[in-house]
Amino acid sequence: MIKEKKRVALISVFAAIVLTGSKLIIGLLTGSLGILSEALHSGLDLVAAVITYISVSISDKPADRNHNYGHGKIENLSALVETILLLITCAWIIYEAVSRLVLGKTHIEVNIWSYIVVISSIIIDINRSRMLSKAAKKHNSQALEADALHFSTDIWSSAVVLFGLICANFGFYFADSVAALGVAIIVLFVSYQLGKRSIDVLLDTAPQNTINIVEQILATFSEVKKYHSLKVRTGGADTFIKFNIHLDPDLSLRQVHELCDKIENTLKALISRSEIYIHAEPQDLSHTLTEENETL
Repeated sequence: MIKEKKRVALISVFAAIVLTGSKLIIGLLTGSLGILSEALHSGLDLVAAVITYISVSISDKPADRNHNYGHGKIENLSALVETILLLITCAWIIYEAVSRLVLGKTHIEVNIWSYIVVISSIIIDINRSRMLSKAAKKHNSQALEADALHFSTDIWSSAVVLFGLICANFGFYFADSVAALGVAIIVLFVSYQLGKRSIDVLLDTAPQNTINIVEQILATFSEVKKYHSLKVRTGGADTFIKFNIHLDPDLSLRQVHELCDKIENTLKALISRSEIYIHAEPQDLSHTLTEENETL
């Protein structure tokens, strides 16, 4: 599993190197801010891809004495770093685009290579995004998922740049700067999504979808009189769940153990790479009678 995640991440690194180099060369030759902004974006993509490669290499290491819950949060940390890099990209693109529009320095040289590098970028990003997304779902990797989301937006940003080049080819040179602003808006949107998700995980924000699943499963077990203290947190690809359940006090220790195993196996079948802690306690009969009387 680790080898496959590292292989996918490494392919992404090589793709980022090719795209960054080609966009930078063509951007400098043509003077296209749209392509140069994409070159900078791809350059930060390269940094992000390297960070992702390092994080997936570390995240699946087993828990140890100093990291009792494993090393999964390194993936979330890498996603946060990627968000910061994206925000830096946005700041530079917006500054350059506005400066060119205000000063009127929008003339660029458009040639066949401009179209080749942008169209090639779109094709590569489509394949890279699909590959990363597939691996992310298979291994429940948030780092790979962040990369997949990142590169899927590269497709749209490259499409915006392509539109700017077409307009510039007909003399509407300002469209290149406008296209660059379009790239910045797309990147800002992605940055918000990545940043919010990574910060939520790092702050142990409870994932509502997982909580709903646990509550629905517990409701299917008639032996569970009630439950409380449900807590869920995630770290990388791992999910940690703990809760208390109240059971019939006449159940034997073996019956309680078997029931807890059933609940645990049911949850693990729905929530991949989950670690579940269940505290079973006897239902207080007098408390139950009081609740029933109050209901009546």
